[in-house]
Amino acid sequence: MILTLALAVPLLGALVLAAYPYWNAVQARRIAMGAAGVSLAALIVAWLGFDPQGPQFQHVTEVPWVPSLGVAYRLGVDGIALAVATLSALLFTAATIYPVDTRGEPRGYYAWLLFMQGVSLGVFLTLDLLLFYVFFDLSLVGMFFLIGRWGHGQPQRSALKFFLYTFAGSLALLLGIIGLYLSLEPHSFDMRELIAQRPLAGGGLYAGLVFLALMLGLVIKTPLVPLHTWLPQAHVDAPGPVSALLAGVLLKMGTYGMIRLPLAMMPETFARYAPWVGALALLAILYGALVALGQSNLKRRIAYTSINHMGYSVLGIAVAAAWVGEPAARELALTGAALMMVVHGLIAGALFFISGSLWQRTGNYELDHYGGLAYQAPLLTGFTVLAAFAGLGMPGLAGFVAEFQVFAGTFAVYPWLAVLAIVGILITAALFLDLLRRLFFGHLPAWLGTFSDLTRAESLVLGVLSLGIVTIGVYPRFVLTLLEAASGALVGGR
Repeated sequence: MILTLALAVPLLGALVLAAYPYWNAVQARRIAMGAAGVSLAALIVAWLGFDPQGPQFQHVTEVPWVPSLGVAYRLGVDGIALAVATLSALLFTAATIYPVDTRGEPRGYYAWLLFMQGVSLGVFLTLDLLLFYVFFDLSLVGMFFLIGRWGHGQPQRSALKFFLYTFAGSLALLLGIIGLYLSLEPHSFDMRELIAQRPLAGGGLYAGLVFLALMLGLVIKTPLVPLHTWLPQAHVDAPGPVSALLAGVLLKMGTYGMIRLPLAMMPETFARYAPWVGALALLAILYGALVALGQSNLKRRIAYTSINHMGYSVLGIAVAAAWVGEPAARELALTGAALMMVVHGLIAGALFFISGSLWQRTGNYELDHYGGLAYQAPLLTGFTVLAAFAGLGMPGLAGFVAEFQVFAGTFAVYPWLAVLAIVGILITAALFLDLLRRLFFGHLPAWLGTFSDLTRAESLVLGVLSLGIVTIGVYPRFVLTLLEAASGALVGGR
């Protein structure tokens, strides 16, 4: 029931905001903060009650829905799902707290945020394959309206491109889900049955086509090169908190889906294509870093670093899928991939919140517009430096822990991929250091003389995210205990 609470409260909060048209801005924000916070608290309770040595899926709730089709309301989590869901709830709570211009429509803005939280958590908490697809698709609707109505620049165009691109991917995903469903006897959408029986083991062409359909939908969502073109402009035109959710939550649906569906349900098929998936991840790592280095727009630069970081996560998943090398190395790579999902959510979330603060004060994302802010805004500078150094993988911060595990596992399985991928770290360091130089050092332009430092709400959000970055960097055990148990079940259970 605790997972149902986490899922239902944001949706009920969205309904309350939508049904009563007379909430003012303060009331709407408080309702959103309360609903998001209750959902986060429920997931923290679920985390505290999770036994890493217990069954793979825990906190399970199952209620028959359409028995003739094998569809049921099924919720449950393993360690990976619980970690990513808790991160998502944290970012949504942060988004309700962070200041933003709601353009006179706070009720609609916060209602869509809560709707997004409910359906996004549904992706990570459900154990029913059809419900997974429903929640996966509904997340597009919320993001479409948040970008299109409250974005800037060309928000309608960006929202439309985002929706059409990712909706096409979800249709491919649906074909793969139908293929999985029809392969199981008796037919069922129960993920646990599909994971246990693996009905497409050794399935030849049919299994290959199902795998291709699943991966196409998930690669677009992640996204990987060359199916990434919807992402940069969507980030540039979205409000800062919405960009934080897009990077910190929605992109994780792609990598989480790779772990939950093809890796868990079709390991034999995934193993055949693992080198190609690894090569695609390498392309994302190098391309994302190189293109990010060439961007003069702050948000576009951070968007391309997301492609780079998600490439590391996919690389770890591809290594875990390979049937070469020691199982311990593959398990290590998968743990690193899952941790990268959590870590990237904290780092990219912080950077996009910071971008929103800069936009609120200046209405400009161009790096050349800034400079010399270190003395003018020391709090903003400190939080940005911390997030940037975590993003480039500095030891003692969260990014290093995740990248080290991915690379250690990859060296043992695909050493050539690991050697080439390390180049991406060097380029990432260059792009983040250049970003810090152009924002905070040098001469302060006259037009930034009245630039104000962070407010209390902004400092609170960035302080919590920064605490997570440092804590995982110094003491990652509390997260790794969850992730290692799930990774061991997926890799060691073959």
